[in-house]
Amino acid sequence: MKKFFQEIKADIKFKSAGPGQKLAESADKSPKEKPSQPALRQPRQGPTDEAQMAAAAALARLEQKQPKVRGPTSQDSIRNQVRKELLAEAAISANPESPGPHVVSEPKEEGSDPLAVSGVYFTCPLTGAILRKDQREACIKEAILSHFATDPVAASIMKIHTFNKDRDRVKLGVDTIAKYLDNIHLHPEEEKYRKIKLQNKVFQERINCLEGTHEFFEAIGFQKALLPVPDQDGQEEFYVLSEEALAQSLEQRKEQLLRGEPVRAQLARQRRLFRPSPLAAHFHLPGDFFNLTAEEVRREQRLRSEAVERLSVLRTKAMREKEEQREMRKYTYTLLRVRFPDGCVLQGTFYARERVGALFSFVREALQSDWLPFELLASGGQKLSEDENLPFTECGLVPSALLTFSWDAAVLEDLKAAGAQPDPSILKPELLSTMEQLA
Repeated sequence: MKKFFQEIKADIKFKSAGPGQKLAESADKSPKEKPSQPALRQPRQGPTDEAQMAAAAALARLEQKQPKVRGPTSQDSIRNQVRKELLAEAAISANPESPGPHVVSEPKEEGSDPLAVSGVYFTCPLTGAILRKDQREACIKEAILSHFATDPVAASIMKIHTFNKDRDRVKLGVDTIAKYLDNIHLHPEEEKYRKIKLQNKVFQERINCLEGTHEFFEAIGFQKALLPVPDQDGQEEFYVLSEEALAQSLEQRKEQLLRGEPVRAQLARQRRLFRPSPLAAHFHLPGDFFNLTAEEVRREQRLRSEAVERLSVLRTKAMREKEEQREMRKYTYTLLRVRFPDGCVLQGTFYARERVGALFSFVREALQSDWLPFELLASGGQKLSEDENLPFTECGLVPSALLTFSWDAAVLEDLKAAGAQPDPSILKPELLSTMEQLA
């Protein structure tokens, strides 16, 4: 059909070209007279205008039926992007120590945004020193060991609870030591309870395997001695409590040991106050805020592979929320900012799984009138409740968020009715003196 209409088009073009001539003939040569011949058949008339229009329309319809080359759809683009990311993450999983795609603290190009905070830092509770993440363990151990010079009992208790990572084994060992001390306290006249055989199976399995236990026994007055063992040749090593130490309060030492807790570096809030700035909602976080191990990188790669298949699948709200929560678990810390009515911005670092109450306490410490109730509004006007026990991960405040401060409206009405007003200066003067420009 298409060929037929093309022939008609060619014929029309040929007819409209006019009479032709031989190439060897001169253009101005007049034609010779020809003898009369029988009348020739009339040439076929070209198609009418209506026929030409009909043919053109039919040809257009045929061309529309031909399959057109379609460019990549948005879904194709997404799939291609995911595949690229999978290839990149496969290289990361092969070399887990190399920085993955989650690391934001790469060398910044000229003109890129500066980091919102230089990193995550901690405070040693024993010395007050500010530590990086990789300095915590070594500095705390050094501080505990140096504490033996001033308080060996407290230092040995801290060593037991901090240096040993298996909490169940620590509890078993501490309970066993407490039992030894209970027997001495309840039977002070019986000498056998003041002796602890070091080769005893219970002592070896529960106490000797823990760091700090020998220092504790020696700090409360036990001394090592070789003593004979009934019905056995030779001597064995014992811990023996001296008479002088017996007069001390072993019950108090026992309670001190049972109440012991691991010494952990405390997260430094890195409190900063910024002048009003349109950049308050812009966050560029360092790699410290992420927590992806090599295994987690492989898991993320698998999850992204599954994402390709989910592109065309409808998901319920519960499924989407579950994926959002899984995404949040990649973050260990969150950087939160609170904007006050005058535009000033207060910034602090928190654990991603800390409770909302920690943020309220952080803000209250900065207020001039810290006794007045206040409200914090997240993006979209969502009001956070101070009594709410939810972690930041479940409030959408990870890995960063900007909140808005306002005084409790009901309290302000009561103050106005009483003829009083809150202090016009919301923040403490010592904090205002540290205000800086948000880069």
